[in-house]
Amino acid sequence: MADLIVQQSFPEPRPTTNPYLVMLRDSIRELPGVELRTFSWRGALLRRFDVFHVHWPEILVSGQSPVKKLVRQGLTLILVGKLAVTRTPIVRTMHNLDLPQGISRRERWLLALIERRTTLRIRLNPLTPLPADAAFETIVHGHYRGWYAPYARAARVPDRLAYVGLVRRYKGVDALVATFRKAFAGTGASLTIGGKPSNDELVEQLHSLAAGDRRIDLHLAFLTDAELVAAITASELVVLPYREMHNSGGALSALSLDRPVLVPSNEVNGMLADEVGQQWVQRYEGDLTPAALEAALAAVKSIPEADRPDLSHREWDDAGHAHVAAYRRAIALLRGRRRR
Repeated sequence: MADLIVQQSFPEPRPTTNPYLVMLRDSIRELPGVELRTFSWRGALLRRFDVFHVHWPEILVSGQSPVKKLVRQGLTLILVGKLAVTRTPIVRTMHNLDLPQGISRRERWLLALIERRTTLRIRLNPLTPLPADAAFETIVHGHYRGWYAPYARAARVPDRLAYVGLVRRYKGVDALVATFRKAFAGTGASLTIGGKPSNDELVEQLHSLAAGDRRIDLHLAFLTDAELVAAITASELVVLPYREMHNSGGALSALSLDRPVLVPSNEVNGMLADEVGQQWVQRYEGDLTPAALEAALAAVKSIPEADRPDLSHREWDDAGHAHVAAYRRAIALLRGRRRR
């Protein structure tokens, strides 16, 4: 019988669910004495549990229609009230630094309420800023090697660059396409873009930027895991030109498939390079330029075919144990049995 019941904020996974959540679920469920429940409103509101773990709290208060959104916001308020009455801690993973753009005042108020009620925060890297008095644990994002193992790898195509992942404005995919067109004159270089864009305007812009350049292949749709593995492994270098970059599952996806990445130069990415090997994490200063693309591609050609980045600090067994320890600490903190 479980002595710790964990209620997660995500529902039972579907094919499109972020693999991070699925691997987290599985790593915790494998531990003795722990019951992990995926989210439903009925279960969250009516059943007893020991800790509530929320990942992207904005999902709780959003909806596909005004009526559905309003209902969810009311249910969220009831849930937070239940957690307060039952002295059930909220543990929150800090995936993003900022609130989503374009949300209403009511959504901001509810998210602030969840923030005030949070007992312990989990950060994915040691540079995530936190309130001065916040209790926290640092549990790094696990790798994807086991997740991608069932899928066939493609043969590496010389001089191929790739961007793979959700296509969002802040991820700089438009800048990548424009910069690539100016680079690699007279070479056989190519660029693959694969992923679902956030809106039709971005689709039109990317098609316009790539028009007439046969070196650029756009696959602007959701990628299955098999398609993602094929796109990454066919490349020599995965380029992630995010305008803001703090935690990147995309970088870990590429590294898990033994492909180097080119990312903006910042402290977080410098730490990642120190961890996995400098040659695997190429970096550029300022805006992405043709020279940065050319230099990074030249640099990664010296990586031996059999080499792999060091992901030994990102095992999911370790992450599962660390999360359970964090849950138990949150319970103790809320019930006054331990100091921060």
